[in-house]
Amino acid sequence: MTAQETINYNRIADAIGYIQANFKEQPGLDEVAEKVHLSPFHFQRLFTDWAGVSPKKFLQYISVEHAKGVLKDKQATLFDAAYETGLSGTSRLHDLFVNIEGMTPGEFKNGGEGLAINYSFADSPFGQVIIASTPKGICHMAFAENETDALQVLQHQFPNAGYQLLATRLHEGALRIFTNGGESTGKIKLHLKGTDFQLKVWEALLKIPMGQLAAYGEIAAHLQNPNASRAVGTAIGSNPVAFLIPCHRVIQASGLMGGYMWGTVRKTAIIGWGAAWVSADYGQPIVMD
Repeated sequence: MTAQETINYNRIADAIGYIQANFKEQPGLDEVAEKVHLSPFHFQRLFTDWAGVSPKKFLQYISVEHAKGVLKDKQATLFDAAYETGLSGTSRLHDLFVNIEGMTPGEFKNGGEGLAINYSFADSPFGQVIIASTPKGICHMAFAENETDALQVLQHQFPNAGYQLLATRLHEGALRIFTNGGESTGKIKLHLKGTDFQLKVWEALLKIPMGQLAAYGEIAAHLQNPNASRAVGTAIGSNPVAFLIPCHRVIQASGLMGGYMWGTVRKTAIIGWGAAWVSADYGQPIVMD
C-alpha cells in the first residue's frame, strides 16, 4: 500500500467510525466530508471506491440495522423505531426499509406472522436441498449440508411463520429442474421479497441462457448501471432460491469463478453440468410474484 493509499484508507476508516457513532443525527455528506478534510465530491468518490457503497447508502444500512433491533422488541412501535434511529417520522422509516430490506417495517416486525410455510428436503445432483413454499409459490431453496442448520436459516427469515414438513406439488414441480438435464417443467411460481434493484438483478439472471455465463459487469450494463458491479454482486449473494435463479452463471470478468453462497466447488460442478446439457430444452419460464 502506497503512502497515499494509507492516507485514503485512514480517512475512510475515520468516516465509517464517525457515521457509526453519529447515525442517530443522520449526518449529511457535507458534514462527514468535513470531518475527514475532503471536499464532498472527492469524499463521495473515495468512499464509494473503498467501501463499495456511497456514504448515504452506508448510513442507510447502519440505520436500518438499528431500527431492526428496536423492532424486535414486541412492545416497540414503528414510531419508536423511527425516533430511536434519528428519522423524522415513520414515512422515512418505511422508505428506508423498502429500499434496503425489500419489505415494510411492519412486515419485518411481524416476521411472517400468519404465513404458512411448507418445507421439505430432497436430493439433487449437487447435494441435498431444502425447499420451502407459501401458497403463492417457492419462497426459499438452498443447498443443505445439515438439515437442522438449513431449517434454522429458513426460520430466521420468517421467525413468526408457521412451519410444516410437507413436500407439496410446488416443491415437486420446482425440483424437476434437476432431472433429465433440465427438462421443461412449465412455470415455476416464486414468492420472493426484495428491493427493486435486487428483483431487477434476479430477473436479469433468469435471462442468462443455459450453458452460458455472464460477468458481474455485464449484468450491471444490462441494468443500464455499468458502475454497479459491486451492488450486483451483493444482490446475487442475496439470492433466496438456489439454482432456480441461476446466480451460479455469473463469474468474474477475468474468467475466475468468483464467490458462491454454497461453495465454488459446487458452482463449478453446476456450470459443468449445465454445459453438458446445453442442447437440452432447459428454458422453463420462472415467474416471480
